[in-house]
Amino acid sequence: MKRYSTIMSVLLTLALPVAGNCADAPKAPEKSDAAIEAIKDSMPKGHAMMGGTAPAAGSAELNPSGKVVETMDGGGYTYVNLEKDGKKTWVAFSTLETRVGDTLSFRGCMEMPNFQSKALNRKFDAIMFCGQPEVQANAKAAAKKSPGSGGAAAAGTGKIKVEKASGANAYTVAELFAKRGTLNGKQVVVKGQVVKVASGIMNTNWIHLQDGSGSEKKKNHDLVVTSSSLPAMGDIVTVSGTLTKDKDFGSNYKYEVIIEKASVKK
Repeated sequence: MKRYSTIMSVLLTLALPVAGNCADAPKAPEKSDAAIEAIKDSMPKGHAMMGGTAPAAGSAELNPSGKVVETMDGGGYTYVNLEKDGKKTWVAFSTLETRVGDTLSFRGCMEMPNFQSKALNRKFDAIMFCGQPEVQANAKAAAKKSPGSGGAAAAGTGKIKVEKASGANAYTVAELFAKRGTLNGKQVVVKGQVVKVASGIMNTNWIHLQDGSGSEKKKNHDLVVTSSSLPAMGDIVTVSGTLTKDKDFGSNYKYEVIIEKASVKK
């Protein structure tokens, strides 16, 4: 912990602007994505973030584990919210296909308080940066085989209920799936809750939207939207754009319904 404190002190000092002879020193900036690389470079060889499995002697060892209750990707990292014994912990690691319900465990992580992720446009009170999960051979194999669009879809919670948008070209998520043939290439509007976000993939943001209509069994409950906008998980948004049916991106990523380059408003 002493080494970590020293590192962060140096980072914050370097980040401060030149103040001249001003008596009031500027406030230290929040920790952000840029701090990660500096911390990784300063870690002793063998630390989990450098590809090893254990921290160096004398460093604080943090070993989070639990069930994934929330996950998102951004800036080259996968962020997961782990729950164990009623306690939730945020963990970040190099991008790896991860699903809600997976059980993950890590060793030798480093905690960063008050971390601001620019990629996700989100601040975490505390988050642990780790190497790859120790017990995820199945997840690694799935990533190599590519789970495709089916694996990327967010599970239905059964608790979401969002009122349908107004207007002649407004539809529910289930209606877009049912009418995709006649709506292909047409402007549509849909309102729903953001249940999953992946930023910076193929130079755009991928948003999963649900409004409570449809069902996971029929696979007509989760709508994929691409946009330059980046809403937060849980936001209620109204999306407008051109619907495309049976869009195939390759590698088993094929969508029955997708709205690309959409306008997203809270």
